[in-house]
Amino acid sequence: MSTSSPPQQIERYQRLIAISRDLASTLDLDLLLERIVNAAAELTNSEEASILLYDDRSSKLYFQAATNFDPRLRGLEIPAEKSLAGWIIQTGEPVCVADAQRDERHFSPASQVTGVTTHTLLGVPLRARQKIIGVLEAINKRQGEFTPDDQEILTTLGAHAAVAIENSRLFQQSDLIAEFIHEIRTPLAALQTAIHLLQRTGMEAERFERLAGQMQKEIQRLA
Repeated sequence: MSTSSPPQQIERYQRLIAISRDLASTLDLDLLLERIVNAAAELTNSEEASILLYDDRSSKLYFQAATNFDPRLRGLEIPAEKSLAGWIIQTGEPVCVADAQRDERHFSPASQVTGVTTHTLLGVPLRARQKIIGVLEAINKRQGEFTPDDQEILTTLGAHAAVAIENSRLFQQSDLIAEFIHEIRTPLAALQTAIHLLQRTGMEAERFERLAGQMQKEIQRLA
């Protein structure tokens, strides 16, 4: 298991710095995931790379992105208790496997779905805000086996990737909150105006009924 020469290491880390800047430049989650898996494959000289995101509420792992990704695979559930990715989630440690087909932790049915037969695999946890949000995997090293240098650089990429993913999620949540607030403010403003008019004295019965009907519609929008 050879390691990179110093010039090669410097070149890889220079590339990693450029990739990290690239990751920080977008909040589009799908685009971000695509950039991460492409970077993982490039930096580790692998045939494939993938990301599985972890839902800690349901304790489930979901396939979210990969190089040469088939969108139909998004959301495919991978058992957390019977997979290498699940082992990484449970232990919080990287895993480096020289022969995945002989490793009892390997979830072989995934190969049938993705069309990729896993031989060598390097996986690292994605940590953000002191919790594991997923797993980044490099699959099938093009030459030989994965090295300690590969693990170090994938771990570093994973750290940047996890922060970028979490930022994207928070942005999407804030966007949804802003939209929700807007949806609430519109009927509330209408209700406030209607109440102000109802408080005025001398209003005709017909107009009163119209305002009451409008208030009912706005209340239904909030329900």
